[in-house]
Amino acid sequence: MTVWIRLTGAVKDKGSIWVARFAPPTILRNPILETAVIKATSHDENHIDYKNVERVMQWLAASPLHLKPLVFSLSLRMKKTRSWPVALKGLMLMHGIFCCEIPALQKIGRLPFDLSDFTDRHSTSDRLWGFNAFIRSYFTYLDQRSAFVSSEHQKRITKQRKETEDTLMRELERLQKMQSLIDTILEIRPQSLRMYSVALILEAMDCVVVELSDMYRKLCAEISRILLRIYDMGGKIEAGVGLRVVQKAAVQGEDLACYFELCREIGVVHASRSPKIERISEENIRTLERMANGDLEKSKYEECDGRHPEQVEIRNEEKAIVPISVSKEGSGTVITEKWELFDVDVNASFNYESCMISSTNPFLDDSLSLVPYNPPHSQVDIPDLITF
Repeated sequence: MTVWIRLTGAVKDKGSIWVARFAPPTILRNPILETAVIKATSHDENHIDYKNVERVMQWLAASPLHLKPLVFSLSLRMKKTRSWPVALKGLMLMHGIFCCEIPALQKIGRLPFDLSDFTDRHSTSDRLWGFNAFIRSYFTYLDQRSAFVSSEHQKRITKQRKETEDTLMRELERLQKMQSLIDTILEIRPQSLRMYSVALILEAMDCVVVELSDMYRKLCAEISRILLRIYDMGGKIEAGVGLRVVQKAAVQGEDLACYFELCREIGVVHASRSPKIERISEENIRTLERMANGDLEKSKYEECDGRHPEQVEIRNEEKAIVPISVSKEGSGTVITEKWELFDVDVNASFNYESCMISSTNPFLDDSLSLVPYNPPHSQVDIPDLITF
């Protein structure tokens, strides 16, 4: 039966190639490019034609104008097939196209074909149910990824036109979408022991692992950056959303560790170079919880000599010039690159060490301060160069 399926697949590929070669060239159809796509997505489940895959990528790199006929040829191939090797090779080829840095790719939006209910018709469903599930999961991820990239591209264009900045809540929503994409990509995995030894499945898993590692690194960097913004300027609502993001990240960290371990066990090449799973410290989680409950501001001011909130202001700048004392005889200033709390009343004095607030990296277990404050040992008066 297997030999018959291979022969049937080879005959189908030959027929599709002949149809493509004699098809009249149009804006959407390039016979040479379409032939390369068919060969790159052949029915052979034991072999990938890397030569034609590279040829397709070279066409795309030569000119962005080849993107439309390429996507059209691939979509036409995916809509007709009911063979899991063809579908999987087509998804891998589409994944490779997305990895090319071409601006036009950001405008595709949802994929122009649908494999969400894919079923292989060349064998019984009981035998290939795992392959069918793999195809559906892979398609779902690429479809959502393409829609996410297109949406972010449109937002950037709108922001440039209106010359506005993303709000903190919008950045938190973007983080949640990235986490949703990671959940989707984690669903792409072999569902049966038989799939562990299939070369084409392992090749696809290698592409998935590379994608997952890159996305996870970006997610960690974004979480670290946005949490610092929440500590600086966030309110109860932003802190609540940030807390959910952090809790989700903790759960996903465990899921990623198990996923990479599975990939290493079945022999996925790039799984050995998986990223380090970051851990968010308990201190930062408790800080977000206190902010979400509205308790953090109160605790901050209790640590600052019990002063009223209206008397204290938090300032975060690269260089802050803070008046220390003002008198009729002269004036003095202290220039620092650290974070400080200072009185609205410039005549008042306070303890620097008791009011010091430092920023921390949310992915460091030791909670090391990124911007530690060291109070000056001595105050140096700067001469008045303005008054003569």
